[in-house]
Amino acid sequence: MITLKNVTLRRSAKVLLEHASVTLNPGEKVGLVGRNGAGKSSLFALLNGNLHEDAGEYYIPTQGRMGQVSQDMPETEQSATEFVIEGDTVLNAAREEVKASEATEDGDRMAHAYMALYDAGEHDAPSRAQALILGLGFKTTELENPVNSFSGGWRMRLQLARALMCPSDLLLLDEPTNHLDLDALVWLEAWLKRYEGTMVVISHDREFLDAVTNVTLHIDAGKLVRYGGNYSKFEDMRAEQMELQQNAFSKQQDKIAHLQKFIARFKAKASKAKQAQSRVKALDRMEKIAPLLADADFTFEFKEPANLPNPMLSMSGVSFGYPPPADAPEGTPPTVIVQNVSRSVLAGQRIGILGANGQGKSTLVKTVARDLAPIGGEVTEGRGLNIGYFAQQELDVLRPADTPLEHMIRLVKEMTAEGRIAGQATREQDLRSFLGTFNFGGDMVKQAVGSMSGGEKARLVLCMIVWQRPNLLLLDEPTNHLDLATREALAMALNEFEGTVMLVSHDRALLRSVCDEFWMVSRGGVAPFDGDLDDYQRYLLDEAKRQREAIKEAQNQLNKQQAKAAAKPAKAPASPDERRKWTTEIARLDERIATLSGEGAALEGKLSQSPLPHEIAELGKRLKSVNDELKKLEDQWLAATDALEAFAG
Repeated sequence: MITLKNVTLRRSAKVLLEHASVTLNPGEKVGLVGRNGAGKSSLFALLNGNLHEDAGEYYIPTQGRMGQVSQDMPETEQSATEFVIEGDTVLNAAREEVKASEATEDGDRMAHAYMALYDAGEHDAPSRAQALILGLGFKTTELENPVNSFSGGWRMRLQLARALMCPSDLLLLDEPTNHLDLDALVWLEAWLKRYEGTMVVISHDREFLDAVTNVTLHIDAGKLVRYGGNYSKFEDMRAEQMELQQNAFSKQQDKIAHLQKFIARFKAKASKAKQAQSRVKALDRMEKIAPLLADADFTFEFKEPANLPNPMLSMSGVSFGYPPPADAPEGTPPTVIVQNVSRSVLAGQRIGILGANGQGKSTLVKTVARDLAPIGGEVTEGRGLNIGYFAQQELDVLRPADTPLEHMIRLVKEMTAEGRIAGQATREQDLRSFLGTFNFGGDMVKQAVGSMSGGEKARLVLCMIVWQRPNLLLLDEPTNHLDLATREALAMALNEFEGTVMLVSHDRALLRSVCDEFWMVSRGGVAPFDGDLDDYQRYLLDEAKRQREAIKEAQNQLNKQQAKAAAKPAKAPASPDERRKWTTEIARLDERIATLSGEGAALEGKLSQSPLPHEIAELGKRLKSVNDELKKLEDQWLAATDALEAFAG
C-alpha cells in the first residue's frame, strides 16, 4: 500500500502539491492525469525516491520491487536481447551470487545460489526478453543487433522492454506510448492487463488509459484527487462536479454553445458506415464533457479553405518508396515499399491510414506531401491544392535558435514567394495576435524554440499549419507531444475543418472522432478497411500471431536445412558398411539419450523433494551436466539421421 498524508511538494518556489492525501492499494492500475506542469513527473520522482516531500508523510513498502523506464538514451554495443535481459534485476543478482559462491567453494551458499538462479528464470530469460522485443515491433532478424545500431525511438522501445523485463511490485510508466505504433500499442495494452502488481502510468492517450487503468489520480491547482474508474469515468464524474459548481457558468456558455452546434451538425451526417457509428458515440461523449472542454485553456480552429478542388488528388498505378542513397553504385534500384496504388482523395473525406509498423504509412503520406517523389505511376493534383503537413519529425525541422515570431515571418516570406498567400494578414502585429490564439503571448513570441517543451513545439507547428489555410491536411502522428486537453482541441478543430483530412495516428480516440473511413497499408498495397478500430485491433493481434508463427516455422526449416547440409557427405557412400555405420550410430545415440533422459528426470524428482543444501549443489551441477550432454547428443542424432536419409536418397 502506498500512502500520502498531507504531503506538500515543491519545485523551487512553485508549490505542486499542497496537503495532498491519497492511498493506492496493492494491484491497482492508476492513471495519473493533469495539465502539463501540474506536477505529474514530480509525483513520479517522489514515488521512485528521487524527490522527497517538503511536508507531510509519505509511505511506500521498502521490500517492494520497482520497475520504471529509464529516460536515458542507451549507448551500448550489447545485443538487443542481452540489453533487455539485464533489466531483470533479480536474475542479475542471482548470477552475481552464483559467481561469488563458486569463488568461496561454500557448498551451502552454492546450493542456495543455484536454486535462486533457477527460481529467477535463468533457463528462459532469452525467450522472455525476445517476446518483449518482438511485441514492441522489432523484427526477428534484429534480436541480436547492437543497441547502438537502432535509432532513438527504437532504443526507447528497448528501454521499455527492459523495464517490463524487471520483476516488480510497482511499475511506473511515464508516457510509454510516445514511441509506439498502433500495433505495438495494442500488444502493450494486452501485456499490462496481465500485470499483477501496482501500476502508475502517465499518458495522454485516453483509450490507452481506459484500457489499462481502474483508478485515476487528478492533479489540479496543488490538489490530488482520487477517482474510482478509468479516464472516461473520471471525465464523466469531473464534468458532473463542474456542472454542479458552475462558478464561471456565464463565461463558459459561448464555448458550450459552440460545441453543441458542432455536435448537432455532424450527428446529422453520420449515418451508414460502422465507423460513423463510432463517431456518433464520440460526439455523445463530447456533449457530456462540454463543461470540461469549456474549462480548457486552449482551443483553436482551422480557417475555411480558399477553395476545395474535387478530387483533391488522384493516384494512378503509383509506387511509393525511397530513391537509392547518393553514395550507392550507379544502377542501384530504388526501394519500393507500396506499389500499384490507384485511388482518389475527394473533398471533405476523413481518411484514417492504418497499417502495422513498417508497412509504409508514413511513406505514403510523405509522397502525397511532396517530400518524396513517386517511384512509379502518376499523382495528379487538383487545381489549387494547398497541403498542410504535420510530419512525425516536424518538431526537429523547427529552428531551435529562432523564436515563434521569426518562424511565422519566415513562413510569410516563403508563401509570398510561392504565390500561396490567400488573404492572410501579414503585418508583424497580426502575426503576434495570431500566435496569441495558440497560447504564444507576451514574451513567448520572442522565446527561442529550442528552450520550449515538446507540447509547445507541437502547438507552434499546428499554428503554422492553420495560418496557411490548407484544404488538405496530412497529419502523421500529430499527438505525440500533446496533452489530453490539446488533443481534444485538435479533434474538435479537425471535425469542424471543411477540407480533407488524411491521418496516421496511434491515438484511437482521435481516429474514432475524426475519421469516417480507413485505408489499410499492408503487404505492399493500399485497400479500404471495411470495419472499425475494434475490428482493426483484432486484426493486428491475429496478424502478429500469424507472423510470429511464420517466422518460427521459417527458422525451424532453416535450422533443419543447415543441419542437413552440414551432415550430408560430398558424395553418397556406396557400401553397405557405410549404411550400417550410420544405423549403429543412431542406435547408440538413442540408447544414450534415453539413459540421460531418465537420469535427468530422476535428478529433477530429487530436487523437488527439498534435499539438504549440500545435496542441492551436487544435484544441480549434475543436472546441468546431463542437460548439456543431452543437447549435444540430440544435435549428433539429427546430423546422423540426415546423413542416413541422404544416403538412402
